[in-house]
Amino acid sequence: MSESAYIKLVPGSSQETITIDEIKELFAYYKKITVKTGDQLDWDYGSNAFPYDIMETAEGKGKWIYFQSKADRYNVILLGVDQEKIVDSDLSERIQTYIQLTLPEASTYGDKGKANEFCKFLAKKLKGELHLFNNRIMYFYPRK
Repeated sequence: MSESAYIKLVPGSSQETITIDEIKELFAYYKKITVKTGDQLDWDYGSNAFPYDIMETAEGKGKWIYFQSKADRYNVILLGVDQEKIVDSDLSERIQTYIQLTLPEASTYGDKGKANEFCKFLAKKLKGELHLFNNRIMYFYPRK
């Protein structure tokens, strides 16, 4: 059975919508900072921190991408963007964007560890509400 984690872009987030291209830019930034860390440590940390190739299919264009790895202990992580209708406590409706990271059957424990890292990275950068694979919630946005 596949598992999913969600980063919800709530009203307190740094932005309320996001596209797949913006997520690709965030992962390009992630790769850049891990390479710089590796340079400081004199170690090839960049390829170990992100051992995946970002892939996109024609039917998933603009909606989802996946990370495919050829490295040992890693296989695949799916990432998609969608919206849902939310009813607030004052009974007003709004559309909320969320990012979903899914671990399909073919994923490994290494993929799950990396997916947790990526979730936390995205949630911190976007100041979102992170719903982890174990159903716990982490809040990265300023709360009242």
